[in-house]
Amino acid sequence: MGYRTAELPDVDLDEFAKIPFFERMKLLQLHWVEHGFGTPKQTGTFYAWKIFLYALFGLIVAGAFTAGLEFNDIGGWWDEPILYQKLMIWTILLEITGLAATCGPLAFHFDPPIGGILYWWQNDTLRVPPYPNHVPFTKGNRRTPWDTGLYKLILASLILLLVLSPEQVDGLPDGRTGILPQWATLIYCGLILLMAMRDKIIFLSSRAEQYVPTLLCFSLFSNFVDMIIAAKVFIVIIWMGAGFSKLQHGFSSTVSIMVQNTPWVVWDRFRKATVKDYPRDIRPARTTHLLAHIGGTTCELIMPLVLLFSPWGWATWIAIVSIWMLHTFIISTFPLAVPLEWNVFFIFCSAFLFSNFHAGNGYAVWDMEPVLLVVVLIAALSPIVLGAFRPQYVSFLVGMKQYAGNWAAATFSLRNKEIEDRINDKIVKSADNQIDQLEPLFGPEISEIFIQKAVAFRMMHPMGRMHISGLMCHVDDLDKRIQREGEFLSNVLTGWNFGDGHCLDERLIAAWQERCQYEPGDVIAVFTESRPAYTNRVQYRVIDAALGTVEKGWYRHDDAYNSQPWLPDGPIPHTVTWRKEGYEPQGVPHPGNARKVPSIDHDGTWLIPRQTADGVVMPPADTG
Repeated sequence: MGYRTAELPDVDLDEFAKIPFFERMKLLQLHWVEHGFGTPKQTGTFYAWKIFLYALFGLIVAGAFTAGLEFNDIGGWWDEPILYQKLMIWTILLEITGLAATCGPLAFHFDPPIGGILYWWQNDTLRVPPYPNHVPFTKGNRRTPWDTGLYKLILASLILLLVLSPEQVDGLPDGRTGILPQWATLIYCGLILLMAMRDKIIFLSSRAEQYVPTLLCFSLFSNFVDMIIAAKVFIVIIWMGAGFSKLQHGFSSTVSIMVQNTPWVVWDRFRKATVKDYPRDIRPARTTHLLAHIGGTTCELIMPLVLLFSPWGWATWIAIVSIWMLHTFIISTFPLAVPLEWNVFFIFCSAFLFSNFHAGNGYAVWDMEPVLLVVVLIAALSPIVLGAFRPQYVSFLVGMKQYAGNWAAATFSLRNKEIEDRINDKIVKSADNQIDQLEPLFGPEISEIFIQKAVAFRMMHPMGRMHISGLMCHVDDLDKRIQREGEFLSNVLTGWNFGDGHCLDERLIAAWQERCQYEPGDVIAVFTESRPAYTNRVQYRVIDAALGTVEKGWYRHDDAYNSQPWLPDGPIPHTVTWRKEGYEPQGVPHPGNARKVPSIDHDGTWLIPRQTADGVVMPPADTG
């Protein structure tokens, strides 16, 4: 890999498209283990500069427009609450414009390098209301002047917050300049919550689930001590909620894939050590499990409790440094969707909140008004509990499942290139299809390799294996069709992607279909939900753009996790619980695969043939 050149698989570029689909996927997955996404080293430099400029201009903006923060005494800002608030507002502003997470080539934004504001500022682009059948005045999928006007008001409120001077509140320590005016933070919170009902895309892009609860406490509480303790409780529950969500096998897959994509890991031996037996078995190795669950899960579950309750300064600083190491590791891997600014901000506020306002100095949870503490705990825990037990009702971001490898997702199969080109012709957006963004830069052959590598990347996660399993059973021939990873389609259609499959479910597909008018079979998606905390079953749906949902069912998470990513043993076993009347799947065996087409038993269970040394056998149906 060069500074300006990408790392490509060792394959004849002219012959790549002729390779059977599953052989292509295996080739790309093995290449991922050795080289990650394969982007030039220049990409890492771009993101390193981006982090630096984010931090630099955040401090400049905070200091230039805040009375009491003087540049000749910048070291004295460290314990100023308004600095914490203004850096939070600065981070939100970059997120909601598309300049922070999901920016640039690692989020598949090439030309232009952002979506965000370029989409949400203009009428007739797609929007995704979360509950159109339950919340009045939110139906529809077209962005109107009302939506663009509301978005502009949100941006104006954030800019206003950046330039306002502080005000005093009860309980503020002596010598502090103050906090942001409560009326102003309340206006922003009200506007973004209103936007949440009209368009979940913009709401989630602002990372409102992370920041709005804290801002509301600063807006509604009257005592500074209660505000700070509430902020500490919220950030602790964010860490611990994420840690709890990682108590399943999918997280090890995520860590393995992240490490393999890390630009500073230059040793092939270490990359290959993250899998069991390269190139025969690329499921996560024991080393990866230890890194994931000792270095990651344990840190997120234990260290936040130390921060919240420790009466000793030395223990608090051990926990702070542990949290710093966690977020620094995440930043260093440059994960796809690149939520780098969020991680930098959490590095700052872990030290700001817990060293400046230590539990032993009057900022312990028992120093908070009991009624307010109960309200804060209910508000903080409710979305996590909902996301854990009923993930279909809430975004994985709201459920605090960051990096967990357990989120809703989808993979699409399109009949041909004309079907894909119709997106450019019929839908109002600010970027062409990703293949069309890349072709002028690299040519069609290299561009197709990178686009298909996104599908291979998804298959390296357990849910991606079910996506392709479902497509095998519902389309006539994967070799003759185009497969596209759903998150990156969301990127093109809505201007934003961050791993939330709910952004590209039936609502978005219906909006897409309304404009493009596909025929049955032209666009088929397999959509999988997050795995609930109490079961090994994961729900899936098959969606035909022209027909809507045509099949529902479930599969066992362990079956998907234990399969090789290129599915050498055929589709993942799954159970059909409902099928649209009159709909017949068109699936055929993969070319060269001697197994029979999976059939359905009387109870709706897929009977998946498996290859043995003696030939093909039909095992008893496993009903769960």
